[in-house]
Amino acid sequence: MADMLRAAPGGPGVLRIVLRGEWLLNGSRAPASGDFLRLVEDADGVRGIAFDTRELGQWDATLLIGLAALLKHARASQLEIDASGLPEGAQRLLQLAGAVGEREGARRVPQRHGRVQRVGLATFKAVEAGGDLVRFLGELTLSMLRLLRGRAVYDRRDLWLHIQQAGASALPIVSLIAFLVGVIFAFVGIKQLEQFGAGIFVADLVAIAMVREMAAIMTGIILAGRSGAAYAAQLGTMKVNEEIDALRTLGISAMDYLVLPRTIALVLMMPLLAAYAALLGIMGGALVSLLMMDLSLVQYLEQTRNAVDVNSVLGGLLKAVVFGIVIAISGCQRGMACGGSAMAVGQATTSAVVMAILLIVITASILTVIYTVFGI
Repeated sequence: MADMLRAAPGGPGVLRIVLRGEWLLNGSRAPASGDFLRLVEDADGVRGIAFDTRELGQWDATLLIGLAALLKHARASQLEIDASGLPEGAQRLLQLAGAVGEREGARRVPQRHGRVQRVGLATFKAVEAGGDLVRFLGELTLSMLRLLRGRAVYDRRDLWLHIQQAGASALPIVSLIAFLVGVIFAFVGIKQLEQFGAGIFVADLVAIAMVREMAAIMTGIILAGRSGAAYAAQLGTMKVNEEIDALRTLGISAMDYLVLPRTIALVLMMPLLAAYAALLGIMGGALVSLLMMDLSLVQYLEQTRNAVDVNSVLGGLLKAVVFGIVIAISGCQRGMACGGSAMAVGQATTSAVVMAILLIVITASILTVIYTVFGI
């Protein structure tokens, strides 16, 4: 690159910059704007800059980028510029570029806040997000009331589609995760309980853990990453494409048409999937117990039947229903609140999954405390 850009002796205090060769964007290794600035910084006693372009070939924006950076530096350093040696086209383009100065505030300047300010801003954002979530929950409640009165407008074909996607399509991944969780519980339980000669109670451990807690929680987390993320991406894309605005223009409630079918589908499918996951988890625990202990299938099933009562089953199903509502609200609310760009859709999808998992853990803890207090 030195043969394309170099400094040559000029008049007293004048730096003469020699430009040679082809300055094109088509893969040629033309000098960058920083190379122009280094020529000025390396020279001593420079009061002006001139150009020699007698050996310059074809050029395009590659040359103009470097010249623009050099002229900006020269103006800031109060150096005289003699652009007469440049090609006539380059002179006109540089004059046009410098005719209008940069508008004040147009350049993005990163704001730096102190620790207290960052805490305050985060608090305001959390309060605002909480308010949006409560407002969305209120609108969804009104939509449910319209459904009960038969006044909600939605496409029943969409409802069956969402039921199929949230239910039958999720069976393979739910089956695999639930079975492996049951295997893990049984393996850990056997290792610990056999030390006390109580290996038979592994059936109790697996059954109670799966029915009361893990089946609903694991299914909820799976659907949060599967259905919740899909809802946020779908509604976010519709928001970007202004399809939601089009529905409102036609007088159709977006809550009824878009959010309500997705919420109903998750509320219906979550308890069914949780019950199925609990059964698969118990089967996984039974397989490990039969292989690792001197235990028959009849003994294991009888111990499981004695450990699980109606309250445990109903408590687990209630958690599954609550988790379904939480996932639907998280995915749909973040999708409806999406910004107007493709990046915003990705951010909405990520925040929907994070919010859903966080709310699942919080509601699971609250319900567990309530069950313990009331002896459920």
